[in-house]
Amino acid sequence: MNHTMKRRLAAMLAVPALLFTAAACGSDDGNNGDTSGGVAEVSGKAGAKPEITIPKDTDPSEKTVVKTVTPGSGTAIKDSDFVRLDWTVEKWGDDQQLGGTWTDAATGDTPRRQAVEQIGKPSQQLPEKVLDAVKGKKPGSRILVQGTAGDLIGENLNTASGISADDVLIWVVDPVGGTAVDAKAEVKGEQAPPAAGMPEVEAKPQQAATITIPKGVKAPTTLKEQVLIKGDGKKVEAGQGLIAQYTGVKWEDGKKFDSSWDHGGATAFQIGTGSVVEGWDKGLVGKNVGDRVLLVIPPALGYGANPSSELAKNTLVFVVDILGTV
Repeated sequence: MNHTMKRRLAAMLAVPALLFTAAACGSDDGNNGDTSGGVAEVSGKAGAKPEITIPKDTDPSEKTVVKTVTPGSGTAIKDSDFVRLDWTVEKWGDDQQLGGTWTDAATGDTPRRQAVEQIGKPSQQLPEKVLDAVKGKKPGSRILVQGTAGDLIGENLNTASGISADDVLIWVVDPVGGTAVDAKAEVKGEQAPPAAGMPEVEAKPQQAATITIPKGVKAPTTLKEQVLIKGDGKKVEAGQGLIAQYTGVKWEDGKKFDSSWDHGGATAFQIGTGSVVEGWDKGLVGKNVGDRVLLVIPPALGYGANPSSELAKNTLVFVVDILGTV
């Protein structure tokens, strides 16, 4: 989903101490092989919380450093790939974690939250230069990125975070998986007619679906779902990154409020961890890759818990094409 929609659907996601106000931009990644000066050491296995040790009585390197701590295995991650990853960040000279995914623990049957991103696209959690460091690395790897906040985050540095442009930040990023999906991909197959009381869906190729709300039918007060096209791919599991096309409209007036097709195509998010609205978690976990799913989500499972959202009182209708997982 696009950057705006991610903010909406992730409104209840507790992201620790964001250091930047928007996706950081930069034309040059600033990486080179010169590591003169101090470089933080990282211990622990990839897939477990890393331990960052800062050398004592040593000034940090004046250059931005990118170092592969653990090489990983499998197919290298490429530009535009979708990735699921863990990350943490600390400031040089301060052993306090400033943000990251390791602060969220799994609870019961709910997996731990992780970041799901697309290489080369804006991120809410990682500066562009840090996310770009994942490119060319393999799943299961561990990557150290060290540099000044001014270089890594640039003009998007959030000064309210208490971090200055000269502060040296140490990021450790663990890509768990990566996969490529065509941004214009869509589900294929014969579409079932809508069940009684459900909206009608007209899905034209390469554009947002047209969703028609049934006349004279009250909005349901519980989650309603229907698989319109049945896929034959693997089942979607809680904790995975789900890659999809989607269109969303309001039941009350049938007006579209967003669609992945309006923002470049396929997008991804973590499912089944409370990272998005509950209606998505309940309605999409257990479905199959290749499914086209119609969801009708009452406010209690949408944005009802977030009164500041413009969609807080709306029943939401989504058509979701499940293209893959990561």
